[in-house]
Amino acid sequence: MASPRLETYCCPNRDAATQLVMNFQPEVFCGVCIGSASVSLLLTILQLLPKKGQSSRKMPKASSSSTILLLISICDILGGLGMIFRSTVWLGFPGFIANISAVNRTDVWPSAFCVGSAMWIQLLYSAGFWWLFCYAVDSYLVVRRSAGLSTIVLYHMMTWGLAVMLCVEGIALLYYPSLSSCENGLEHAIPHYITTYAPLLLVLVVNPILFRRTVSAVASLLKGRQGIYTENERRLGTEIQIRFFKIMLVFVICWSSNIINESLLFYLEMQPDINGMPLKNIRSAALITWIIMGILNPMQGFLFTLAFYGWTGWRVDLKWRKREIPWESMSSSTVGENTYPSPVNYQGNTHDSKKISTTDSQQTDDAISMLSEGNTSSDDRLTRSSPIYQGW
Repeated sequence: MASPRLETYCCPNRDAATQLVMNFQPEVFCGVCIGSASVSLLLTILQLLPKKGQSSRKMPKASSSSTILLLISICDILGGLGMIFRSTVWLGFPGFIANISAVNRTDVWPSAFCVGSAMWIQLLYSAGFWWLFCYAVDSYLVVRRSAGLSTIVLYHMMTWGLAVMLCVEGIALLYYPSLSSCENGLEHAIPHYITTYAPLLLVLVVNPILFRRTVSAVASLLKGRQGIYTENERRLGTEIQIRFFKIMLVFVICWSSNIINESLLFYLEMQPDINGMPLKNIRSAALITWIIMGILNPMQGFLFTLAFYGWTGWRVDLKWRKREIPWESMSSSTVGENTYPSPVNYQGNTHDSKKISTTDSQQTDDAISMLSEGNTSSDDRLTRSSPIYQGW
């Protein structure tokens, strides 16, 4: 799981709330993290691998949205590997981990492993949050025809730059002036927690707004394409809206327990004695949400692939050939195969208006298809309803 408590535990003089959750059934907790991360990792890779029976049509040019979705899955895979490695070491070498708590320690490797593994997990999942925010921004810009593959460079700079900057800044403030003297007060911990949860809260607050505006813009595009709003177009707009809803639903399910757990632990830290009987229910709730985090955080990778592409099946095709891969949109090649040339016997303004209309319609179809990537039925309906397909 991904929590700033992992970095806080590296301090030998850690706070009582962190000590409470990290010492609660550590073998069970590490086993839960390994199991959940391993299942999610295998299923995520299975989702992304090419499948037997898929069309071997020429691979279309990737869009910025499809690239972002793939990068989100890669961040989840690498973050899950970090969880598996960290939890395996904790289970396999308990004596090595016990040295982290030693105040007068001479071996720096336990602390280096504790800090390094925690930073790896936090950095990858923070990058995933930023990529998810970029996906919402890109979806809106694509519909507004203000984005393309060229913007992916800006997304890379923003995502990795902000993820590294916030991670390093939070760790530096937490461990200042040294690892042995951190957590002497909340002034060390609070900036670290803010830098950790800032991208998470950004996605929770801003992404729904961007998705809502994108859906409204999609409806306007579909209406303006032919001047009417048919049942097929209404259904396509609904499917895009459902896709955005599923993405946010997965995100809320996987990370709401972190916010609840952190709120409970901060409340416990404010109390003079967290072991008192009046706080028993709060302690129990904090420990329950701690275990839930170990289950749900690693499962984000697999659940996101279901929201992005749907279930792609079990039949994996490991034979290499130039073919379309699951995370690429099928609509571009579909439109290309079914496009009929416009008549060339029109003259003057009639021919120019038809050409402009066809170009605008093609741009609209490309924008909509980027938002419905991986949905074969939507792409087919989009192709059949397209003015190009109808022989404009």
